[in-house]
Amino acid sequence: MQLEILNIKGEKTGKTVELPEDIFGIEPNDHVIYLAVKQYLAAQRQGTHKVKTRSEVHGSSRKLHKQKGTGGSRKGNIRNPLYKGGGTIFGPKPHGYDFKLNRKVKDLAKISALSYKAKDNAILVIEDVTIDTPKTKQVVNIMQALQIANKKAIIVTPDYDDNLFLSTRNIPNIATTLLADINTYEIMNADVLVLTEQAAKIFADNEVAEA
Repeated sequence: MQLEILNIKGEKTGKTVELPEDIFGIEPNDHVIYLAVKQYLAAQRQGTHKVKTRSEVHGSSRKLHKQKGTGGSRKGNIRNPLYKGGGTIFGPKPHGYDFKLNRKVKDLAKISALSYKAKDNAILVIEDVTIDTPKTKQVVNIMQALQIANKKAIIVTPDYDDNLFLSTRNIPNIATTLLADINTYEIMNADVLVLTEQAAKIFADNEVAEA
């Protein structure tokens, strides 16, 4: 898959990059994408939900009345779950939602997501962006030049650039991530994948970083 390399003004530079078919041209596997996205979203859950059982709520442990002879039902103490202020039966307890996926499954999911973006012509390659000082307006201008200002985009760079990351932090529909950190959810969640020239060359050299 051959793509033109654009400059920050959205103009063709005359340079191209060849992205490998075994990463951007396979038949996507929808099920592994589903599993990878499900795992990512599950891992975001804190799992800190908690309710008190009858042993944890406040209240006397005295038996309300004798067991027999009252004509009423048998009752324990005021912390009985049937009473207001009593404990909760089988309520939620803190636990994690994350689950394990095999590395090969996660890799296939990521490659499938990249192949979907390639099929949809939703991948752009731009020259490496250099920002001297954090400036949100500069990134907005670049996105407008690329005609993706109104789309949800993710900029993929091979190395951390503090100025670039700070410049995109306040733009709701633009995110910046490292090539080593990109995951299936981020790829599928974005409308457009913007690769810097160096990141694209890493793909082209088949040195794909795994997340």
